[in-house]
Amino acid sequence: MPHEFQPRLNTYQDRVNAALDKYLPNDDPPEHNLAEAIRYSVIGGGKRIRPAMVYAAGEAMGVSTDLLDIPACAVEMIHAYSLIHDDLPAMDDDDLRRGRPTCHKAFDEATAMLAGDALQALAYEILAKDDHEELTPDHRIGMLSLLTEASGAHGMAGGQAVDLASVGKQLTLAQLEHMHQLKTGALIRASILLGGMCKQDISEEELKMLSDYALCIGLSFQIQDDILDVIGDTETLGKPQGSDQAQEKPTFPAILGVEESRQRAMQQHELALKILEPLDEKADSLRQLSAYIVERQY
Repeated sequence: MPHEFQPRLNTYQDRVNAALDKYLPNDDPPEHNLAEAIRYSVIGGGKRIRPAMVYAAGEAMGVSTDLLDIPACAVEMIHAYSLIHDDLPAMDDDDLRRGRPTCHKAFDEATAMLAGDALQALAYEILAKDDHEELTPDHRIGMLSLLTEASGAHGMAGGQAVDLASVGKQLTLAQLEHMHQLKTGALIRASILLGGMCKQDISEEELKMLSDYALCIGLSFQIQDDILDVIGDTETLGKPQGSDQAQEKPTFPAILGVEESRQRAMQQHELALKILEPLDEKADSLRQLSAYIVERQY
């Protein structure tokens, strides 16, 4: 049975895919195929959950949808770059992503590294240079600062470093949650806040509400990912099932068990809904998104 959020997600996917097609490079000189590798990694599948977060948060704040295309594309480019690099032999050494060979398998390792590097740079470029007049210089600087911090040593890259250093080790629940607040949660928080920051006069109270909501769904997202790695299948997931266990990575089911992990994810969802109580029906997309995250099967 389709999830309540699915029709809205389909709309967001169609919108961001069209925008990505416009922003991504589309031609290669004879001596390399970098643009092809970039487009292969971004256009070829993906649920577009992070762009959906941008759109849903922006809509909750009353922002026009066309203004949200820029940050939606930027966060998807950052996410795609992180997947390309995560899959490399020096990192997680995965052969399958989104149901297809990973970038370094479809092309080669050097091209994959460069594709990731180029996507990261392009994300910042479109935030800084796109000519949408409603995004003032102050807005752009704030959004760039948020996204760079979420991507760097105090965000996604730092979390990945902790993850790699934790292979084969036992982490406490607090340590595991901290790792994922960086590795997964920082970009999710940035996605939600980027949508909200497109509102010209957003208040500190509104930003805090969005940030608190994002912390909840960031944790529930990772818990559900860990659960699916245990109970899912490779064809549905689009990536190798059981890879976390095979690589001896610390996960929520490994510490809590599958059922208690489910309960913890649901607690985060319920807290997210409570945080949104002051908002009207324009925030229903955020409510549906939180439910989708804990109920998804891939």
